[in-house]
Amino acid sequence: MKFLLLTTYLLLLTLSLAAQSNPYTPDPNPAIQARLEEWRDLKFGLLMHWGAYSQWGIVESWSICPEDVGWAVGGQKPGVADNYIDYLRKYEELPKTFNPVQFNPERWAAAAKEAGMKYMVFTTKHHDGFAMFDTRYSDYKITNTPFRLHQRSNVTKEVFDAFRKQGLWIGAYFSKPDWHSDYYWWKKFPPTDRNCNYSIAKHPDQWKKFVEYTHNQINELVTDYGKVDILWLDGGWVRKKTDEEVKAELVDVYDGSRWFRNPQSQDIDMPGLVKKVRSKQPHLLVVDRAVPGEHQNYLTPEQHIPDEGLPYPWETCMTMANSWSYVPNDQYKPTNELIEKLVDIVSKGGNYLLNIGPGPDGEFDPVAYERLQEIGKWMKLNGEAIYGTRMYSVFKEGDGIRFTQSRDGRTRYIFLFDFPSGNISLTKIKVQKGEQLSLLGSKLPLKWKQLEDRMELSLPQSLRTTSDHVWVLKISQRR
Repeated sequence: MKFLLLTTYLLLLTLSLAAQSNPYTPDPNPAIQARLEEWRDLKFGLLMHWGAYSQWGIVESWSICPEDVGWAVGGQKPGVADNYIDYLRKYEELPKTFNPVQFNPERWAAAAKEAGMKYMVFTTKHHDGFAMFDTRYSDYKITNTPFRLHQRSNVTKEVFDAFRKQGLWIGAYFSKPDWHSDYYWWKKFPPTDRNCNYSIAKHPDQWKKFVEYTHNQINELVTDYGKVDILWLDGGWVRKKTDEEVKAELVDVYDGSRWFRNPQSQDIDMPGLVKKVRSKQPHLLVVDRAVPGEHQNYLTPEQHIPDEGLPYPWETCMTMANSWSYVPNDQYKPTNELIEKLVDIVSKGGNYLLNIGPGPDGEFDPVAYERLQEIGKWMKLNGEAIYGTRMYSVFKEGDGIRFTQSRDGRTRYIFLFDFPSGNISLTKIKVQKGEQLSLLGSKLPLKWKQLEDRMELSLPQSLRTTSDHVWVLKISQRR
């Protein structure tokens, strides 16, 4: 028995490593490749997790997932129920009291633009199945709450319109699993984990209904809500699997403490879905998260910045506070940390998707607005070193220095996380003949000299006041 378990584990590990060795497959469509390069120029975006669960100030969706992990059952709101069935019932009644009367997407959009954000991704539906748009295929939706009487009750439409008017790209987050739908968590059986709770092989008609339901809802988003630039699909365990993976009971997700087993192939016909949505939105980027293949146009490391630059398009999605969704008295990261993370990500060739969870009243925390305003002040001065740039031949020197360069490589930027108290010696970057060195935000000439093995420069202490956070040097052609 031990030998069998070891053999199975080794097989799973081999298959998992094989998948990881080739995590990215470019979309063969040249138009999508060109659109992807435009997306890479944007660098900085806003992600928003919002739903009826915000009333309880708990983790989004996961508290109804019957798995013994910290963010699931361990993340349930205390005192609601003493058993899972009652808890699930009360959770699913949350729409009856959801009434975010302070909802003002224009304020969100203006704050995002002020911060220098160029795109957004909004949760149209999370795993719990509650739709933040007026879907025709479910009654479990924002327009079937007390907020339905509000003239702006179709929240997704209002959000998309407000951000589009500010010139931001529009992204629709959509969860492939749906824990409210009888086509996914069939009421005939109790749910046991995050996966479909019935045998798809035994009940193919039930699964077919789920596939049609999923296609129909996504089709609504790309048909009725104006131009959508990004379809951001979550729930990577819902995917087609090979016969070998199914036979080996290949596990999908590792959360740092345990593997999650998903022996079924949960095929929702991604090729057919993408064909449908791109017939409506030809330049739509599709991000089928954590599913290797051409329908994952860019990769999305979550709450994590890769140690090195990645050789394919990528975006770190990360919370501004500690949680994805609204939690009372959550702790927000300091502005300096947020800016340094942005610089670190961009220097490695990635984009930064920063998450804010609106509260149950429909407002951001005041601290979130403060952070956006402070980031925006820095971006107005230093944005040219962020937008439209690419990774330099190396991304850093030491712990507190990062580099980027313009697309054509003619202009390079040096980011200093700390203002130097003395001379700086750089060995990874050079000032060539015919180039000049300057500090963004200052016209004061800088003293520097290029030696054979290093560049040495000195910054007057008076220049410290040009920025409150990261300082940026620019190497450019002399005029």
